[in-house]
Formats: sequence, structure tokens, C-alpha cells
Amino acid sequence: MSLAEVKGVLFDLDGTLADTAPDLVQALNLSLLDVGIAAKPLADMRSAASHGSFALVDAAIPGADDALRTQVQQRLLAHYQRINGDHCQLFEGIAPLLDWLELCRVPFGVITNKPARFTRPLLHKLKLSSRMPVMISGDSTRYPKPHTAPMLLGAQQLQCLPQQILYLGDAERDLLAAQAAGMLGGIALWGYLGEADTPDAWPAYAQFNSPSSLHSALSQALAK
Repeated sequence: MSLAEVKGVLFDLDGTLADTAPDLVQALNLSLLDVGIAAKPLADMRSAASHGSFALVDAAIPGADDALRTQVQQRLLAHYQRINGDHCQLFEGIAPLLDWLELCRVPFGVITNKPARFTRPLLHKLKLSSRMPVMISGDSTRYPKPHTAPMLLGAQQLQCLPQQILYLGDAERDLLAAQAAGMLGGIALWGYLGEADTPDAWPAYAQFNSPSSLHSALSQALAK
């Protein structure tokens, strides 16, 4: 497989397609303040933003008991429902990449573990929902990533064979899911990778430093 064979592109959402950390960390901080805990700096929490609400809670209050973890997590989700998309934006270089994919008639979409009640409103705010034939959330199939179920559903909706799809993500589970489904995996190094992450050990076809470098690599490959 190579980029020259790509006929569809799928993205993880948080930390790959869009910079959602400002909203997620604001929701976290509101929930912490609700229970009398000081807010945390965005920079300190950013690397946890790809890994779900409990990961954010654990990064903010490591060692908290289950009752407090659950209380803060539930408040986080409630606050996030209200502010979802308020401060989120596409990563620099994503918008021109999507425009180019449309121009080349290469369909694209999202496969995320974020629940649909957050995914769809966010993509609507970003004015992307009408442009995507694929918007698969963590509860769209019985099992989320790294299971193959959402990946294979995405391929079906994109009307491409899995081996014709490039899947971009910024977490190991994204690349494991892509590999298991037979897709070409690409690591979004511009995303929310933390100090403990080891992307060189993840099963990926390539690593991309920025959306612009991904755009360049795709345009060169598809022009051949």
C-alpha cells in the first residue's frame, strides 16, 4: 500500500482534525471549581485531551477516589455539552487540505471515540457536517477504537476498500485500529501527543509533522 493508492481519507477528531483541547479543558476546569479544586493550565492538560473525559480528570487530580473521579467527570460532560465548539478550531492547514481533497474528489470523514451527542454538534459548528459522508462516533458501533467495527463502517460509508483509505490519528489506538482494519495509518504529530507517547513504535505507514506536510505528501503521491 502507498499514498498513491489512497481514494479516501478519514480523520480522528480531537487532536487530529480539530484543536478541541480549549473547550475540553475549560469544561474540566469548571467541573473542578464546582467541587472546590483549583483550575489547571491548558498546557498541562493538553496531552490528555485525546483520551476521553476520565483521562482529563485523572491528569488533573491523580489518585482521586472513584466517587470524586465520577463526580468531576459527570460535571465535565455537562459543562462540555454547553460549551462544545465555543473555542475549538481546525488545526492550521486542515481547511486547505479539505478543500483540496474536495477538488480532487477524494471523500473524507471522521471516526472518533467522542460520543455522537458531542461529535455531530461540533462538526456542524465547524461547518463540516454537510461535507462529510462519514461521521462515526464512539457510540456509533458496539465497540469503539481500537476495535475494527467503526473503521469498517467508515470504509463502507466512504464507499472505499479499507486498503484504499488513509486514516490519521494522534493516539496509539488510532493506528492500531487502522492496522487491524487494513487501512493506511498516518500519525498526526501536530496532535496531543504526550511525553510518554512513543509514536515510532506505533504501526503506521508514515508520520506527518503538520497538516501542510500531509497535504504535500498526498498531492505529490496522487499526481503520479
